Amino acid sequence: MPVPHLGRVGLWTGALDGLSLAAVGDQVAELDAQGWGALWFHEAAGREAYTAASLYLGASSRMTVATGIASIYARDAMAAAAGGRTLAAGGRFLLGLGVSHAPMVEGFRGQTYGKPLAAMRAYLEAMDSAVALVGPDEQEPAPRVLAALGPGMLALAAERADGAHTYLVTPEHTAQARAILGPDAVLAVEQAVVVSDDLDVWQPRADWHLGVYTGLPNYRNNWLRLGFTEDDLTDGGSERLKQAMVVRGLDAIRARVEEHLAAGASHVCLQVLGPDLFTAPVDDWRELAAALPA
Repeated sequence: MPVPHLGRVGLWTGALDGLSLAAVGDQVAELDAQGWGALWFHEAAGREAYTAASLYLGASSRMTVATGIASIYARDAMAAAAGGRTLAAGGRFLLGLGVSHAPMVEGFRGQTYGKPLAAMRAYLEAMDSAVALVGPDEQEPAPRVLAALGPGMLALAAERADGAHTYLVTPEHTAQARAILGPDAVLAVEQAVVVSDDLDVWQPRADWHLGVYTGLPNYRNNWLRLGFTEDDLTDGGSERLKQAMVVRGLDAIRARVEEHLAAGASHVCLQVLGPDLFTAPVDDWRELAAALPA
């Protein structure tokens, strides 16, 4: 099945998990009307990814819904393949798969975290060999991208998926990823942003955001490959790291989107940071949607 249309710019958010089921449907419908090419969302300790995708697809009519990412430890490969086929039958679903992180897999789920590259390869092989006794409209597997940062996972994404979804990266990383993926693969790049250019608004939002990730080895290792040092990764991240990872102000956001696209991204999904992890930045979404080119 072909990859659904993503457009130049999409929205990435984890804040929908904090809304009630009644409210989230209305909010997704509004995001759909705002013109975002795709809605990306995560799977951590909130809603189950496939159920959430079904909810968001039902509440929208135009934009692609993409998991960013669905954890390979959340369901077996046969279930992942079957659910993906069902969701993709409408032509607006993109399955993003990832290995998640050891603290989440072992701490939250009580499973053993395997070597990422080997675990993902085995999972993809199991998905592709899964039996599918379904109707004709669900025969084709869902288009998929892999959460990928290092060269090994990027190469696997080029080999066994439709492309890659990168997160907490610089335009320099985007260029490196494109070189590994080749010219035709999807490269969907997440970029964290704060709509206000007020430093006093940006600072606490960058603090809480990077505080979530600076303790996770997958991100730490990638930042070190990009030239950051261990000093940049302590106490929630240095000012240098925050400035590189979290863009503030509309003009800077527009410029960063163009930098990623020029470096080889096929799609940039903007994560608009609110005052905390669980508050949906509704007004900021509206302001940013109006400020970005269609």
